[in-house]
Amino acid sequence: MNPSEATREVLWNISNGWIMYVLLVPTMAIASYGVWIRYKSWKQGLPADGRLDQPMRRLKYLWNHALLQRRNLRQKYAGIFHAMIFWGFIALTIATIVVMIDHDFGVPIMRGAFYLYFQSLFVDLLGLIALIGVVMAGYRRWKSKPEKLVYTDEASWIIIIFAVLMVTGYLLEGWRIVATNDPWGAWSPVGYTTGALFAPFFNIETLEVFHVLFWWFHLILAFGFIAWAPFTKMLHPLTSALNIYASNLEPVGGSLKSIDFDTAEIFGVNDLKQFTWKDLLDLDACTECGRCTDACPANTVGKDLSPRDIILDLRGWLHKGSNGEVGLIGSTDALQSDRLFECTSCAACVEACPVSIEQLPKIVDMRRFQVMEEAEFPETMQGAVNSIEERQHPYSGSQFSRADWVKELDIPHASEAEGAEVLVWAGCGASLVERNQNSIRSLAKLLKKAGVKFSVLGREEKCTGDVARRIGNEFLFESLAKENINTFKKHKVKKIVTACPHCFNTFRNEYPEFGADFETYHHSEFLGGLLKEGRLKITEASERRIALHDPCYLSRHNGMTDEPRELLNNVSKSPITELPRNRKNSFCCGGGGGMSFVDEPSDKRVNHERAKEILATEADTVAVGCPFCTTMMEDGINANKGDRKIEVKELAELLNEAIPDE
Repeated sequence: MNPSEATREVLWNISNGWIMYVLLVPTMAIASYGVWIRYKSWKQGLPADGRLDQPMRRLKYLWNHALLQRRNLRQKYAGIFHAMIFWGFIALTIATIVVMIDHDFGVPIMRGAFYLYFQSLFVDLLGLIALIGVVMAGYRRWKSKPEKLVYTDEASWIIIIFAVLMVTGYLLEGWRIVATNDPWGAWSPVGYTTGALFAPFFNIETLEVFHVLFWWFHLILAFGFIAWAPFTKMLHPLTSALNIYASNLEPVGGSLKSIDFDTAEIFGVNDLKQFTWKDLLDLDACTECGRCTDACPANTVGKDLSPRDIILDLRGWLHKGSNGEVGLIGSTDALQSDRLFECTSCAACVEACPVSIEQLPKIVDMRRFQVMEEAEFPETMQGAVNSIEERQHPYSGSQFSRADWVKELDIPHASEAEGAEVLVWAGCGASLVERNQNSIRSLAKLLKKAGVKFSVLGREEKCTGDVARRIGNEFLFESLAKENINTFKKHKVKKIVTACPHCFNTFRNEYPEFGADFETYHHSEFLGGLLKEGRLKITEASERRIALHDPCYLSRHNGMTDEPRELLNNVSKSPITELPRNRKNSFCCGGGGGMSFVDEPSDKRVNHERAKEILATEADTVAVGCPFCTTMMEDGINANKGDRKIEVKELAELLNEAIPDE
């Protein structure tokens, strides 16, 4: 046999094949209508700037996370079977297009080596991989039954239809190979084996009858599925790809949008039309996988917050065509106000989502409505907001002033520090909480040891507004932002170093919208630079066994995971103890989003969950790089450690110990 002659007859054993094309017209019309009504629902949203710019960067992101399934593959079992199904159906779709081009347009491409290696062998094996993936999906849904899944008849029918389509496809291929004695049949090993199983039991005439009956059944089922898919979660191959392309390319922490208070009629969101079109696209992109809720620290410790259910309930209203007749907040269990205020703003849900859904901004948008329109939010959060309004910081019971930590350190005020390299921003959590004053003093001592000329603002510091913004008081945040920026401009500040990731994130990602033009560094980044330059030299590396807790606003929100580790690798002779959930997948301390100011039930505290994870290691020290984390981790560790000797230390404290005073 000459491989260059390899091919097969298209529509073998099928008469009146034209009926297929007649059926295709209503199939595509119904499917197109399904896509159209979804598109119209997204269009009712507000504009979303910056979602379609930088096309090359977006196409690369689409390649990585839609085609290569990189985010999906973070969870091994579910990610693998989803990728198997996805890649298998991609191959089968391409093979179908090749058949159409060859048969319908008369372009002879289904020939020779291409036919053997791609159309026969490769596609046959990819189809088998897809079928195995379908079986794995069925096992997970019907046998192992993880709690995070949404169990619906629709999802079950999708798996069944996939399986039937795959099996009937191989039966048709096998029967054709046997009935025609196809000389190239062995190049389709799965179909060839399937046909061989039937050959001893049926004659050619019987196989031909089975073939024609199953061919029409397979066609009608496939066309029916195509028409049905846009009205089900199976629209997600399209919506997920669109959503990934339109995803936020900036740090998660900078994704909160401001409000134009001069033109806005409503502050916050309580109606679908108050979301952007990207927010509404998010809803239809959801695959119901539950990874966001699985990653949510509040949900993990038994609270009622479920990012997935928020998205699904919002999608339910979108599909019902809600036009503001029903207020979203309080309309379903997932959208109850008290659940929205359980969010720590850690963005674990956003990081976990394989299709780039942004749950956190939607939660904050609905919080804004509750805070600024309804004035209904947790009392302790109200206390923090009131304190910011009255005292410019959220710690209403603090007996300290912002200048207390500076005493005896001889640090000049920004107005007196001509030629200063940087401004050290202490932040509320460091200057007004006694435990954390040692952390910011350690940073100041290190800068002095390195010969860095720096200044502080002392009593001129005000809260950056992070707490106010995450709780939902956008007006207060923007007022503070503008006041702080004016202060920086007055003192000609060009470079800021802070030990607080929340302040760092706010300065770097959110203040530029309001006219900020300074550089911002987290102290782990800045101190690491001083070590590399030789301006700081470690002389007494310790024997501490250090477990690093990655702050959410440093690691996940801003992608800074190496900088703290580089510091700690110099501080201790022992390798860092990595926690099971680390770097961008770090587990929250529970202090963000205003939750530091909420008295939580003792059995539902996020910091206790993280503390137990730390105590399961052999570490004798917990390194943190955030004042909120310091407070929350000390509370959690002390409540759970028993007789265990373990300390919570801030990065600057550990580095300062390794570089004694001369």
